[in-house]
Amino acid sequence: MSQVIIPILTGIIVAAITWFAAIQYRQKKYEAKIGSAEERSREIIDEALKVAETKKREALLEAKEESLKTKNELEKETKERRAELQRYERRVLSKEENLDKKAEAMEKREAGMNAKEESLRRKTAEVEALYEKGMQELEKISGLTSEQAKEYLLRSVEEEVKHDTAKLIKDLETKAKEEADKKAKDYVVTAIQRCAADHVAETTVSVVQLPNDEMKGRIIGREGRNIRTLETLTGVELIIDDTPEAVVLSGFDPIRREVARIALERLIVDGRIHPARIEEMVEKAQKEVETMMREEGEAALLEVGIHGIHPELVKLLGKMKFRTSYGQNALKHSIEVAQLAGLLAAEVGVDVRTAKRAGLLHDIGKAVDHEQEGTHVELGVALCRKFKESATVINAVESHHGDAEAQSLIACLVQAADTISAARPGARRETLETYTNRLKQLEDITNSYKGVEKSFAMQAGREVRIMVVPEQISDDDMVLMAREISKRIQEELQYPGQIKVNVIRESRVTEYAK
Repeated sequence: MSQVIIPILTGIIVAAITWFAAIQYRQKKYEAKIGSAEERSREIIDEALKVAETKKREALLEAKEESLKTKNELEKETKERRAELQRYERRVLSKEENLDKKAEAMEKREAGMNAKEESLRRKTAEVEALYEKGMQELEKISGLTSEQAKEYLLRSVEEEVKHDTAKLIKDLETKAKEEADKKAKDYVVTAIQRCAADHVAETTVSVVQLPNDEMKGRIIGREGRNIRTLETLTGVELIIDDTPEAVVLSGFDPIRREVARIALERLIVDGRIHPARIEEMVEKAQKEVETMMREEGEAALLEVGIHGIHPELVKLLGKMKFRTSYGQNALKHSIEVAQLAGLLAAEVGVDVRTAKRAGLLHDIGKAVDHEQEGTHVELGVALCRKFKESATVINAVESHHGDAEAQSLIACLVQAADTISAARPGARRETLETYTNRLKQLEDITNSYKGVEKSFAMQAGREVRIMVVPEQISDDDMVLMAREISKRIQEELQYPGQIKVNVIRESRVTEYAK
């Protein structure tokens, strides 16, 4: 039993010793590892501290450098600001010194002015006293008060000035009219005698003669297709009524009406009337009308005797053959104005060719005024500038209706020629409404004046006779009234030629024998 236990105990003791030794070995091994780890960690910490210290020193150095740099910049800016402030201070001091000097001068001047003012006040008081004394003496001598004398003097001076003014105006007007009428009559009569022009009053319809009444049915076509095609292509209305052997073309545009007339006449001669043929004939007629306009423009240039006008203006001149104004053909009117302007220019001694050129182009805007916005004067000026006409011609076009001031004698001659051509008997027709409105405005202007009893517009508005109240209007007042009324008529009314203003003052004495 004991033999068995002893080995067991021995084994247990050996095992315990072995286990204890192993534990001690492992503990020593762990302690050695822990010691080396702690040493390593201390080394890392020391190294980190060193790096941190280095970084800290570098950061401090950079901060010091930046601070030094900023300090230097601030010092530099401060020096500049201080220098600038010193400059401003010197300027302010200089201005203050100047202001002080000016203030001293102003004070001296003011003192001198006060002294002068005081002296002037004393002298004024003396003058007023002398004036009062003189007025009292005059009142005693004349037996009138100062107000009565002043009123009498003003009334007498006013009457005298009014009489002298009226007399001077009448004398000057009479003399100027005599000289101007004589010269103007010579120039105008000479020009009109040497110029003759044909005028045809055009309307808004054209008539095409047919060979027989059967042609009307062919023009209308099956279900009206021929007439509809012709009206669509030309923009003109065809009126086929009971008029024997005739078709009426109606349209406001004379060019379209001419195209329709030529196309229809050719279709009648050709005999083949159908939509395709109608389209072909209308196209040919349009080309023929364009050629006709160019030829008419060239013929106008040849008739007037000028050259060098842009081809587009020549075409527009020919286009004016189909335009009318109050029944007067625009192209014929322009040719007549050109001839009259040239003849007047020869009489007064200015450039005849430029005058004719300006007269021919003065209404060129009428060729396009129905296609573009603006008056024919504005459009004409734009066209002349576009095609490089001279400044004299442009001003004549711009001023021929008084829209701008005439800057040359040629512009005045074109105005006169335009008025002569438009105002001569038979040149134009005037609507009844325009005529009656002009007469009414004429009588309204004359009746608006104080002292007018009655007024009558006579000779189709070419003369106005004004009856005045004799107790209110004197002979001198009549001259001034006639002048004022004529000026107002010129400013407010538009009329051809001239209007004669007659002011009549009649004194009547009536008694009855009983």
